[in-house]
Amino acid sequence: MDASNYRQVPLAVVVADSAEDAVAAVRAAREFDVPIVPRGGGTSLAGNATGGGLVLDLSRLNKIHAIDPGTRTARIEPGVILDDLRAAAAEHGLTFGPDPSTHSRCTLGGMIGNNSCGAHSVAWGTTLENVEELDVLLYDGTRLTVGPATAEELDRRAALPGREGEIHTALRDLAGANLAVLRTELGKLGRQVSGYPLHQLLPENGRDLAKALVGTEGTCVVVLGATVRLAPVPATRVLLVLGFPDDIAAADAVPAILPHGPLTVESMDERILALRDARSADHRPDLPEGGGWLFVEVGGDDVASATAAAAAIAAELAVPHSVYTAPAEQRALWRLREEGSGISTRMADGAEAWPGWEDTAVPPERLGAYLREFRALLDRHGLRGVTYGHFGEGCIHIRIDFDLVHDDGVAAFRRFIEEGADLVARHGGTLSGEHGDGQVRAEMLPRMYSPAVIELFERFKAIWDPAGRMNPGMIVRPYRIDENLRFAALKPLPMVLSKGTEFGYPHDGGDFAQAMRRCVGVAKCRNHAGDGAVMCPSFRVTGEEKHSTRGRARLLYEMLAGEVVTDGWRSAEVRDALDLCLSCKGCASDCPVNVDMATYKAEFLHHHYARRVRPASHYSMGWLPVWLRLASRMPRLANATMSVRGPAALLKRLGGIAPERSLPTVARRPFTRLPRGSAGSGGRRVVLWPDTFTNFFAPEIGIAAVRVLRAAGFDPVLPAGSVCCGLTWVSTGQLTRARKVMRRSLRVLEPEIEAGTPVVGLEPSCLSALRGDVPELTGDGRAVALAAQSFTLAGFLAEHAPRWSPKSVPRTAITQVHCHQHATLGFDADAALLARAGVAAKRLPSGCCGLAGNFGFERGHYEVSQALAEQTLLPAVREASPETLVVADGFSCRTQVEQGSDRRAVHLAEVLAEGLP
Repeated sequence: MDASNYRQVPLAVVVADSAEDAVAAVRAAREFDVPIVPRGGGTSLAGNATGGGLVLDLSRLNKIHAIDPGTRTARIEPGVILDDLRAAAAEHGLTFGPDPSTHSRCTLGGMIGNNSCGAHSVAWGTTLENVEELDVLLYDGTRLTVGPATAEELDRRAALPGREGEIHTALRDLAGANLAVLRTELGKLGRQVSGYPLHQLLPENGRDLAKALVGTEGTCVVVLGATVRLAPVPATRVLLVLGFPDDIAAADAVPAILPHGPLTVESMDERILALRDARSADHRPDLPEGGGWLFVEVGGDDVASATAAAAAIAAELAVPHSVYTAPAEQRALWRLREEGSGISTRMADGAEAWPGWEDTAVPPERLGAYLREFRALLDRHGLRGVTYGHFGEGCIHIRIDFDLVHDDGVAAFRRFIEEGADLVARHGGTLSGEHGDGQVRAEMLPRMYSPAVIELFERFKAIWDPAGRMNPGMIVRPYRIDENLRFAALKPLPMVLSKGTEFGYPHDGGDFAQAMRRCVGVAKCRNHAGDGAVMCPSFRVTGEEKHSTRGRARLLYEMLAGEVVTDGWRSAEVRDALDLCLSCKGCASDCPVNVDMATYKAEFLHHHYARRVRPASHYSMGWLPVWLRLASRMPRLANATMSVRGPAALLKRLGGIAPERSLPTVARRPFTRLPRGSAGSGGRRVVLWPDTFTNFFAPEIGIAAVRVLRAAGFDPVLPAGSVCCGLTWVSTGQLTRARKVMRRSLRVLEPEIEAGTPVVGLEPSCLSALRGDVPELTGDGRAVALAAQSFTLAGFLAEHAPRWSPKSVPRTAITQVHCHQHATLGFDADAALLARAGVAAKRLPSGCCGLAGNFGFERGHYEVSQALAEQTLLPAVREASPETLVVADGFSCRTQVEQGSDRRAVHLAEVLAEGLP
C-alpha cells in the first residue's frame, strides 16, 4: 500500500533473522503493549507506523523451502523477493502469476499483505487467488497454519481447546450468520481489494482462512510462511501495442480485447513518455502512432501462433499497432510501463504529484465511462494527473498534483477524495484495486460498503487481534485521510535552511525541501537485478535500507522535519548513512523520480563540515588537482615516494586512503605539456577538455583523442589556461572552493563559449560535472551555454560528423560504462561508433565498478568497493579472452580493472586510434 503521503515514525525496528526472532519480538511488544507493524522489506506488509510502534522487518526470512512441480506450488518465507521466486520456478517451466512493476524488489510477504496483482492478473489472478496456505503469528503469541477447510474440518478445529478453537468458532459463526451480505457486497470484481476479503469464508469459496487474510495489511496477523500456487509459463509470448488518440479511447477498446484471452492488457500515456524522455538519456523504443497505448501480451505454443492471435486482436480493433516478438524489444517496452509510478510524480512544469487516488478499479466494461467522469472531476477541482495502469482489469493508477503542504490544499485534497469515492461507488468499483487501503483510503470505505459490511470488518479484526495492536489505524477504525500527512512535520525547516543551500535545484524550483520530497518510496533503489541499472551500489552490497537511495532520502527528510533527527546539518546519523553513497549519480537516472543523492550528499557535507575539521580524505583527494599539479613538476620523486612501502603507507595514513589501495602513477609529462603534432588543415575548431585524470595520469588518452578528432576533420585545441570542473571538491562537499574553481574555468573558456566552440570531454565524471554541477552550483549563464556545447567524444562525432566512419578495428570487446555516463550522458553514441569501427562490443550488464572517484580510495570503503567490483566487472574481465578489449572511459573503472586483475582497460579514443596510421 502506498503510504508515502503519510508520516511514518516507528518506535523501533526489529529485523528478524528467523521465525523464532519474530515470535520473540511480538512477545516483547505484547509485554510493553506496543503496536506491531509487519514489513516485508521491499514493500510494506502494512501501511505505515503512523502512531509509533515496533516495525517487524521480515526481509531476512527469505528462503524458498521447496518447489513442487507436480502440484505447482512453492513453500516460501515472507521475505522472498518475487523475482527470486520466479527465477527458481522458471527452472520447472513455472512462474508466480501476480507481477507488480516492483517485481525486482517486492517481497512475497508484502504482496500477501497488500493483495498485490500486477500486469498479469488478467490471466493468473491476484495474490489472493494464488495463496494456498499461510503460517501466521498473532499478537497474543498464537501460531496457526490456515487454509481452506471443509465444514467438517472447520467444526473439528472450532472444537479445539484454547485460542485456536475460539478463532475458528468465531470465524465460522461470522460467516454463517452473514451469508447474504458476504455474497452480495464482496467479491463482485476481480480487483475488489478494499476492505477484508471475507467472502473467502463462504462455503462455495472453500471456507478459506488463508485467502481471507490476504490483503489485511498486517492488521490481523504476522505472516511467517506461505504455500503459493505457480502457473505454467507460455512457450512463447508476443507483445501487441495498440495506438489510440488518448487513454479514454484505449479504455473503450478493452472489452473487445478481453474475449481473446490475453495474458495482460496494460495502458501507457504519451504524457508519461514525454516526462520520461525529458529525464532520461536513453532512447525510447518506437511505438505506433497515438497519444495512448495498450500493451497486450499474447501467449502461444510458438511465435507463429502467438503472432496470429495478436494479429486477430489488431484486425478487430483496426487502430495503429505494432507486434514485438524479440524478447529484448519486449523488455524495453515493459520497462517504460513499469517506470510509470515514479515518472508520474512530477508534472512537465515541475509540479509535484502524489498518491492518494492511486489504484481505483471498476468493471472493465465501465472503464471508459468512469475515466470520462473522472477527468471532469479533476477539471472541477483544478487538478491534473496522468493515468496508466491495468486496464484489462479496470484498474487505474494516477498521481495527482494535490497541494499537501498548505492547509487549504489539504482541505481541497479531502474534498476531492470524498467526491472521488462516491464516483467509484456509482460505477460499481473499488477504492483499492491492488495496493490496499491503509490510511490512504480506509476512511472512505463506508462510501463503498454498507454499515453491515463495515461492522463485519471490525468483528473480523477483533477475532484475530482483540487488543487492536496490529497496525492500528488502518482499514478498521482508521485515521482520517488528512491526518498525519507527513509534510505537516516540516515546521522546523526554516531553522535548518536559514542560511540557504549551495546548489540551485532548478528542477525543484530552487527548493531543497521540494527536492527531498521527490522520493515516494517506489524502492527501485533496492533492485538486486543485473539489468544494466547502476542504482544503488552500496545497497547491493549491504542490503540495508539506510544504504538505499530511499533510506538516505528518508533520513534527509527527517533532518528537515527536525523531530527524529534533531541536530540538522550536524547529524551524525545522516552523515553515516551518506558515507557509503558512492556519488555515482545512478539514482539521477535510474530512480523514476530522479532523486539525485550525489548532489544531496555534497550539499550535506558542505554544511556538516562548515567551520569544522574535515576527514583527511577531503584534503587529500578533494584537493587532488592541486596535488597532482605539484607532483607533475617532479614526477619521478612523486612516483618513487608513492611506490616505496614506508613512505606510501605514511601518505595513505595521513591522507585517509585505504591501505589496501595502490596509488596511481603520475605521468612523466601531463597531456597539456606534451607535443600534439601539427593541427589539421582547415578543420572546425573544437576544445579538448584536459581533465585532471587524463592530464596527469593518462595523457596517452588525450593524444589518442587528438588523433581521432583530426582524422574526423577537426582541429582540437586546449583551453587558453588552466581549467578544472571542480568535481573532486564537489564530491567531498567543499562547495565554496568548487564554485571558485568553476568560475575561474568559465573565465578561461569565455571566448570559446561565446564563439559556440564545441567542447569534448574524455572523462565522463568531469563532463557530467560540466553538464550539471557547474551550472547548478554557479548559476552562471556561461555555464549553461557550456553545458549545451559539451560532448563525449562519441556524442560529438555523432552530432558534428555523422557521416564519418572510423578505420576498422576488428576486435571483440566488453564495455564498462561509467556511472556518470550512464546517468547523465548516455552510451548509445559510443555503442554505435564501436560498431561502425568493427568492434563487436558487449556492454556489461550491471552497475558501478565500485571505485567511484574518491570513494574506493577512502579508508573504510575498500571492502564495499571490491564487493561491487566482484559482482560483475572483475569476473567478466577475468573470463574475457586475452584478445578481447576491456573498454572503460572512466579513470575509476580503468583503475579498478588494473588493480583487480592482470588486464589494462582502454578508452574509446584509444580503440579508435588503433585503426589510424
